[in-house]
Formats: sequence, structure tokens, C-alpha cells
Amino acid sequence: MIFMCRLNPKVDFVFKKLFGSEENKDILISFINSVLSEDEQIVDIELKNPYNLANYRQGKMSILDIKAVDEKGVWYDIEMQIAEQSFYDKRALYYWAKVYSDQIESGYEYNLLKKTIGINILDFEYLDEEEYHNVYKIYNVKSKKSFSNLFELHFIELPKFKKDFSEIRTTLDRWAAFLTKAYEFDKDTVPKELAQSEEIKKAAERLDIMSLNKEEREIYENDLKAMMVRNAEINAAEEKGREEGIKEGIKEGIKEGIIKTAKNLLDMGIDEHMVSKATGLSVEDIRELCNKRKQ
Repeated sequence: MIFMCRLNPKVDFVFKKLFGSEENKDILISFINSVLSEDEQIVDIELKNPYNLANYRQGKMSILDIKAVDEKGVWYDIEMQIAEQSFYDKRALYYWAKVYSDQIESGYEYNLLKKTIGINILDFEYLDEEEYHNVYKIYNVKSKKSFSNLFELHFIELPKFKKDFSEIRTTLDRWAAFLTKAYEFDKDTVPKELAQSEEIKKAAERLDIMSLNKEEREIYENDLKAMMVRNAEINAAEEKGREEGIKEGIKEGIKEGIIKTAKNLLDMGIDEHMVSKATGLSVEDIRELCNKRKQ
């Protein structure tokens, strides 16, 4: 019987260890290079907030993004976001700005600021774009010339990645397939299209090892439960909001109907007190309607 790793690499704990551990820096470098253009490839990286099991166990790993800087001084902020958020664009800009501004202690040492790249992996659709990978930079809307190369935001929307293994062409395709389908294979059954990457093969092996580690498996399951609870709370809140919205809409519709009836009665010359009795509106409301009609 083949043991399936069955760990979701998108869950906070797993993603943080898989891509944010010192022993897995080659995995992170491979992923970053899959996102960057050919002339921006990196060879080394320094983790600024590396994963540590002891800290995670003590609840000190609440920050979910991975911060790192490469050999050229370029900074990276990488986040995996599963739960859908209505204002993720603002969050992405905030995280980018935080990493960018934290590079210097004094507000006057602007010359020390280095290029900062935000990489946002979303397990939901957010952008009004067809492609699953989109890049945003700063440029002049008229001349199309770049204003600065210090700002760069990547969005990888996993639900938009719909390629079969046979359609995979790039390393980013391979990582997107791994993140969305890792539960389908273990280290011995990695599809040949993904096995072209040694780092993806290593990532599959790491998932297998984590799934067999009792303590890490327990942390993973707790994270998974917490995520499910959060999603359930969000869904319940949205459902309540829809129900209240419907109720509010009905109330608003009824109110508009009553006001229209009151106006029709007033047009017929019916006394304001009679209109009040017929519609349930106060005499003051009826008089206000009359004043608005005269304006």
C-alpha cells in the first residue's frame, strides 16, 4: 500500500516549514526563481524569520509571511493565503510597505532602501485577470516608462491554475501543480512532469517526513482545524449578512411602496391625517413628503 502524504502544503504550518526553513532554502530559491524573470534569477538567500518548531510550539509563529533577502540585496515577502479576503490588495500593499520601510532605521537613509518583491499565493480568485500569475510594477501611464524598479508585486491565484500534468511547461507551473495537488502523490510517485525539479522532489519527501512526525502532524491538524473553524465563522457571517440583507431589502421595498402610496393619495387630494391612517406614516412624515413635492 502506498502511503499518501496527504498534507496540504498550503496550510500555514506546512507552508512555513516547507519554504521558510534553513534546511529547505533550496526549495525557496527554486520557487522564487520560478516567479522571477530569467535575468533576475538568484543563487542564494538569507531567511529573516526562519521557521523554528520551538517557536511555533510556543505560539510565536503567528506571522505567516516569509521574509528573505538574496545575494544582491533584494528583499522578498512571501505569503500563502487560504481564506478569502475582500481587501487583500490593501493587505498585500501593507505587507510590502512594511518590509520595504523596515530596511532602514532612520527616515533619512533612503539610499539604503533596496528593491522589495511581494509574492502573494492565493487559494482564491481575487484579481480581474485570466492568467493565474500576474505582476504589478510602477510606471508612467502615458509613456509606459518605469518610474522605479524598487516596487514589484506578484499574485499567484491557484484556483486559476487548471493545467493537467501534460500541459505543464514552466517551473512555476510545476510549483502551482505541487501546491494544488500534493495530496495526490508521495515521494515515490511524484509525476514525471514535476520530478524534473529536484526541489519539488525534495518538497514531496519533506511532506512525507512531516506526515510521519507525530508532533508535527498534530500541529498540522490543529492548524487545519483552526482554518476550518475560521472558514466556518466567515461563511456563517456571510450567510447571516445575506439573510439580513434580504430582510433589509424587503423592509426597504415595503417602505418605498408605502411612500409611493402616500404620494398617490396626496395627489388625489386626500387629507394628510387620512393618508397617515391609511399608510401608517406619521403626520410629520406626510408633511415632509408634501414639502419635498413642492420644492
